[in-house]
Amino acid sequence: MLSALIFDLDGVLADSEPWWNEIDAKLLAEYRVTYRGEYHQNVIGVSYRLVVEFYKKALGLSVPTEEMMRRRGEIATEFFANRVGLFASVKEALEELRQMKLHLAIATSSVAASARPFLDRHQLTGFFEVIVTGEEVERGKPAPDIYLCAAEKLNVSAEKCLVVEDSLSGIAAGKAAKMRVAAIPDRRFVDPSKYQKAADYVLNSVKELPTLIRKLAVGK
Repeated sequence: MLSALIFDLDGVLADSEPWWNEIDAKLLAEYRVTYRGEYHQNVIGVSYRLVVEFYKKALGLSVPTEEMMRRRGEIATEFFANRVGLFASVKEALEELRQMKLHLAIATSSVAASARPFLDRHQLTGFFEVIVTGEEVERGKPAPDIYLCAAEKLNVSAEKCLVVEDSLSGIAAGKAAKMRVAAIPDRRFVDPSKYQKAADYVLNSVKELPTLIRKLAVGK
């Protein structure tokens, strides 16, 4: 029986994907690189370390990884604190899920300094029993660590968890954790047909989650 939902933040609750190109453009400009989002598909949903290592290799940068990760976190923190908005109906869906007595958690590749102020600003923090951020695990998505960590903190077994993700790397992380995965692909940036085989369920928005949960309960 399903008893917990573990949400990714970027692209699921936070309408942040359009901003990441600006965040990374600002970051890379500090290293004299002009960036217009051409690698967006390569860096969606993965850990800061993997993003930075990708940029270093793709762009031939000889910058310390830790330095670039720190700067990316600082820039993202400013964006999340002041600019990034919520998707429509997020609060209503979370309230409905909470009334269903489900355990709710966040498992995000973002650092706490950007994720937590965002959740506070949009008055979402109280919905979640557990919030796990990227710096709390050794291996970022697509490794399963962050989802396993969230489940452990919730004290819920993997088979009772449903992961909610927007990226293929995040879906891979959820599946590697032996959890069911509901995908909400951002159709502005990705082809949703690529998600049909990767995820257990493909939805149009967070608003559809309560209906999915009821169907799963009836199925049991």
